[in-house]
Amino acid sequence: MDPLALVVIESTLKVGLVLGVIMTVVAYMEWVERRVSAWIQDRRGPNRVGPFGLLQPLADGIKFLFKEDILPPHVHRALYLLAPGIIFTTSLVTFSVIPFGPPIEIFGRQVRLQVADVDSGILIILAISSLGVYGIALAGWSSNNKYSLLGGLRSSAQLISYELAMGFSVVGVLMSAGSLRLSEIVDFQVRHGWNLLWQLPGFIVFMTAAFAETNRLPFDLPEAETELVAGYHTEYSGFRFLLFLMAEYANMITASGLAVTLFLGGYHVPGLHLLGLPPLASALVQVGAFCLKVAFILFVYVWVRWTLPRFRYDQLMNLGWKVLLPIALANILWVAFFVLRGWA
Repeated sequence: MDPLALVVIESTLKVGLVLGVIMTVVAYMEWVERRVSAWIQDRRGPNRVGPFGLLQPLADGIKFLFKEDILPPHVHRALYLLAPGIIFTTSLVTFSVIPFGPPIEIFGRQVRLQVADVDSGILIILAISSLGVYGIALAGWSSNNKYSLLGGLRSSAQLISYELAMGFSVVGVLMSAGSLRLSEIVDFQVRHGWNLLWQLPGFIVFMTAAFAETNRLPFDLPEAETELVAGYHTEYSGFRFLLFLMAEYANMITASGLAVTLFLGGYHVPGLHLLGLPPLASALVQVGAFCLKVAFILFVYVWVRWTLPRFRYDQLMNLGWKVLLPIALANILWVAFFVLRGWA
């Protein structure tokens, strides 16, 4: 078969696999959110639709599809319709450069368990994820609603404040690995140990900024219900409202996958080589390990939401500029010292 055709088929299959898994996890993150919140608050949670309520996401999806989709007469129609698509698309594209397993050999051909293994993978994630705020800002402005506009402005300011700290927290990882390619960052951790072990401040800054980037509690100021009704999606309903919800969970999955890749060794399982497993079985174990690490961070997302109260806006800004940014800069100096000494 033509090599180009093989590349197209391989890429199509990987895109379909990753998209299908992400959409399934997005659907069931709603179930996890409701079950964990019920557990924390000593309630039962969804338990009527299917065993243990496992079919609740399907019921909710059908409900959203058949809900009336209201188009308010006072909105800027083109941008109002475009905004949810921008947010949802950017939330899905960013996962494409994250490796979720080691290369495997299928029919004599080496296949990377990654949609796109590019030299500047981390830059692509940061660039595309930052485009999502355009969708939020456009949703807030085009709704022609003061609450929506305030939510969009808050989100823009929040993104600028915390993306800087997030970027600096990633610099330490890039300095130690000497590469922007995510697969090489994982390989570095396989040889030298997980970055979490000696870049804990960077990991804490990254995760805190990730909470803010995904607008999750205690950083959900852009959609604070008690102040802004629902923020930038106040005027949305039906399927378009569902796109905002799905984009939030998709962004959480990408942020969790990136945190695992940068700080938790990616798909690496310490001591796995001692078991002497066949290559394919070893690869499957590592894919499962990557999924478990991502699942744990997603659980932490939900746990924090139902544990901590929302910050005031001045506290949000002070944390980003006066606390996280200095810690991220100190982490860079710490890593630079290790690199210059030849310890990393």
